[in-house]
Amino acid sequence: MQFENKKQAQNKLGNEEIDYPSYKSKKKPYFCVVLKKKLKIIHDNKYKQMSKNLTKLLAAALLVLAQVTAAQAQKNGDDAVLFSVAGSPVKASEFKYIYGKTNGEKADFSKKSLEEYLDLYTKFKIKVQRAKAMRLDTVQTLQRELDGYRQQLANSYLIDKEVTDKLIDEAYQRSLKDVSVSHIFFVADRAAVPADTLVAYNKAVEAKKKLDSGASFDAVAKEFSDDKSAKDNGGTIGYLVAPFPSGFYSLETAAYTSAAGKVFPTIVRSDMGYHIVKTNAFRDARGEVEVSHILIRKSKERTDAEGRAKIDSLYRLLKNNGDFGELAKQFSEDKGSAGKGGYVGFFGISRYEPAFEDASFGLTKDGEYSPIVETSAGFHLIKRVSRKAVDTYELAKRRLKPRLQKDSRFDLAKTAMVDRIRREGNLLQNPDVLQNFTKTLNAEEFLSHKWHAPEKKSSQTLFTLNNGKVKFTLGDFEEFLDRSSRKRIMLSKNTVLEQAVSQLHKDFMDESCMKYEETQLEAKYPEFKALMREYEEGILLFEATKQAVWDKASQDTVGLTKFFDQQKGKYNWEERATVTIYTVKEENVAKMQEIRDYSSKNLADKVLAKFNEKDKEPIITNSQERTFERGKNKVLDVLKWKQGELSGIEGDKRNKTLNFFKIEKVFPAGAKSLAEARGYAVADYQDFLEKKWMEELQKTYPVVVNKEVLDGLVRK
Repeated sequence: MQFENKKQAQNKLGNEEIDYPSYKSKKKPYFCVVLKKKLKIIHDNKYKQMSKNLTKLLAAALLVLAQVTAAQAQKNGDDAVLFSVAGSPVKASEFKYIYGKTNGEKADFSKKSLEEYLDLYTKFKIKVQRAKAMRLDTVQTLQRELDGYRQQLANSYLIDKEVTDKLIDEAYQRSLKDVSVSHIFFVADRAAVPADTLVAYNKAVEAKKKLDSGASFDAVAKEFSDDKSAKDNGGTIGYLVAPFPSGFYSLETAAYTSAAGKVFPTIVRSDMGYHIVKTNAFRDARGEVEVSHILIRKSKERTDAEGRAKIDSLYRLLKNNGDFGELAKQFSEDKGSAGKGGYVGFFGISRYEPAFEDASFGLTKDGEYSPIVETSAGFHLIKRVSRKAVDTYELAKRRLKPRLQKDSRFDLAKTAMVDRIRREGNLLQNPDVLQNFTKTLNAEEFLSHKWHAPEKKSSQTLFTLNNGKVKFTLGDFEEFLDRSSRKRIMLSKNTVLEQAVSQLHKDFMDESCMKYEETQLEAKYPEFKALMREYEEGILLFEATKQAVWDKASQDTVGLTKFFDQQKGKYNWEERATVTIYTVKEENVAKMQEIRDYSSKNLADKVLAKFNEKDKEPIITNSQERTFERGKNKVLDVLKWKQGELSGIEGDKRNKTLNFFKIEKVFPAGAKSLAEARGYAVADYQDFLEKKWMEELQKTYPVVVNKEVLDGLVRK
């Protein structure tokens, strides 16, 4: 799309700052400028060379065979039973998964680490076995809890695996390469009327025929393209990076899936119109560079020769150990960066003119500065501050995920996923049922909040999945329509009844396909199956431990008392002191010493009565009594622990107060009562009961470990 000025481009494509210190080209339309600025990170399209040497081919084949054999052996090892609990097997694959997940980077698969974790996991499995023997897996409240967790996980998991992760992987692989692109553009944005869209498409078809007949891309671009810059550049946009902005995913895909020097075989549709796309070249992604610059602008007031002479004098000063930042502050004509010592910041490819970009990325070390660089804005000296390589996958994933989830490609991928589910699920419709249902509707009532599903649910089959095994009835659709009143009202504005029902029917099928696919997650994704096993066993373990240990520890008063009596000497007080803390506002600082002196011989109630008069703002804003053990308060730790001892006056700047401590009474070290030590005692009693419970369970549910399989997991 051609824009006449910067303001028009920003109104259409987003209010971004398009200009930069050296960019005021009159040759490139803002379509190219904005597109190039927005398209930021690229694709790895590495071409692997295949050797023609028969010996090398044979060696490669043998290597592949060895890898397959090793992979199969690994698979067999993972499927082997690592241990059993009372005859119930646990496979090596399950143990490896949970070991790796729990230990993260510390999962070194050493013999010691594996044996330590195996001891923990076998005990965990024994408790789960006990929970199942208690039939806790049949308790409805626990089943509902597990179903709730599954429902929360299933949809997001499916979308992440089928859509988000695949888009991130694709975008990241593309981001490893910069791609040089040319296009022939035919304006027809999404809001264009069908007639105008058809005209643009037919024009694109005509141009494509000329290309296919042997005409040069440059000549066809100059003749046909609605991008006016094509008259000068033959349709060349330059190097771009993926992901392209929302609405240009098809353009990105065309650019990255074509070989260098090739035209994409079909006409590409973007949000702005139609494109014929040519991929010119690939290169390793440049990443980002951080620079400062000094600019002497081109202007009507002086000739280019005078401007070049001025920048040349600055260049000579730099050569003679001049300070780049100070020279930028004094002489640079870029007002935006001069005050910051010429600092421009980080930027990636296609943000600035090629000359400025190439010079910046051509600097090989931090602190190095360029020779004189000329752009349409003027003459530059550029200093490299730092260089940032392309992000690792994990870093890029965090950055790409929120961006791609807002991109139009996300909706396209979701649609493709639902289409796949329909195909693989063998969705079969009964159109007569839908048609007959539509005939029963009153358009005015249906397309309003007044319509509701019949009380008696229809059992007529509307469509099926999984070869007819999973049925969705007209009654299910009616319930969907009942909870879709907002969509029905919205459709009333610009659609007739039949179109509205058809659209809502499609929405219902899409939703139903998603729900069906969610039921297949355990079979399709081992990770999801493992995750649900973790949830289920975690719920069972929690409930079994609660009944056998936690509840008993808190409710068994006799047992707790007996346990406490057996632990004499464990629960003790250190020396303690009861302390009064006095707090006074800063403005009453003159009274502080008097209050302190009076409190040394009087209790708190008498102190408050003397200094806080009725109907007046209190001088002492707070007086609280607390008990501290020795070594637990830094103010008290420096005092002599005796009755009547006073601390110094401390200031609290945040609350604008002054305070001091007075020791009222000192208690010697001694044993705690059960009431005083209850929290610690209950926790210790729980540990005692759990250990005793575990000893009993180990006798009831014996564990048998396959040492050979365990040794096979050891890596060092």
